[in-house]
Amino acid sequence: MATAAQWIEGARPRTLPNAIAPVLVGTGAAASLDLAVWWKALLALIVSLALIVGVNFANDYSDGIRGTDDDRVGPLRLVGSKLVSPGAVKAAAISCFAVAAVAGFVLAATTAWWLVAVGVFCIIGAWFYTGGTKPYGYSGFGEIAVFIFFGLIAVLGTQFVQAERVDLAGLAGAIAIGSFSSAVLVANNLRDIPTDTESGKITLAVRLGDAKTRTLHVILLAVPFVATLLLILRTPWALLGLLALPLAIRANAPLRSGGQGMALIPALRDTGLAMLVWGAATAVALSLA
Repeated sequence: MATAAQWIEGARPRTLPNAIAPVLVGTGAAASLDLAVWWKALLALIVSLALIVGVNFANDYSDGIRGTDDDRVGPLRLVGSKLVSPGAVKAAAISCFAVAAVAGFVLAATTAWWLVAVGVFCIIGAWFYTGGTKPYGYSGFGEIAVFIFFGLIAVLGTQFVQAERVDLAGLAGAIAIGSFSSAVLVANNLRDIPTDTESGKITLAVRLGDAKTRTLHVILLAVPFVATLLLILRTPWALLGLLALPLAIRANAPLRSGGQGMALIPALRDTGLAMLVWGAATAVALSLA
């Protein structure tokens, strides 16, 4: 029977920057229009955190029952390690999605009812990433989905529920955070190329191969700093985003050095930290604007 610490590890807390950073940037974008609303920002954070933990448990369940995680390299998987029954992990995922749905419903009720459809789309996307008979995460679309859900929708959605509009600053921030989030998944899938290939999980990394996947990681990490230069048009304080550059360079170091397997774990951690620092710095910059 899994301990509380193992359940927490199974929730993959290192992915939480993917949920926190977009809310920071979206709130900063709303603040730059002088329209930030703290309690809506808090609800957006609950939605984002609940969705990412829910998708992590859903992936654990779906990959576990397929046997994809039988020879896993990396963080603990609850079902694959036989520590928790598939039903219990599935229930945990559904509970997280329910929390996200309730918080999202409040935001929709106080902003625009069509946001309910966006929320439903997000939950369906979270489940069918590795769930169902034809999961799109097994066909190389994972990075695109992460870019859309934890980049475009999360940032622009956070800005919209507060300001009831989006602008180019929010879009630039959304593209940047989406690129960071995709870079985290690229590093993860690069690590798993051998086991994914063996299990039939055709990720983008499997399709591209080792060398091109490493190049993609560099490109994705560069995009947010291009966005920083564009955001200078809104405020010179946007240069604060460059504080994340050393972390981004460090995040790519294991890929540049040809690291494999567990040697790539620091790349996931540091890519997430770079995203969080960039998101926080950019949120402050936009607020000052």
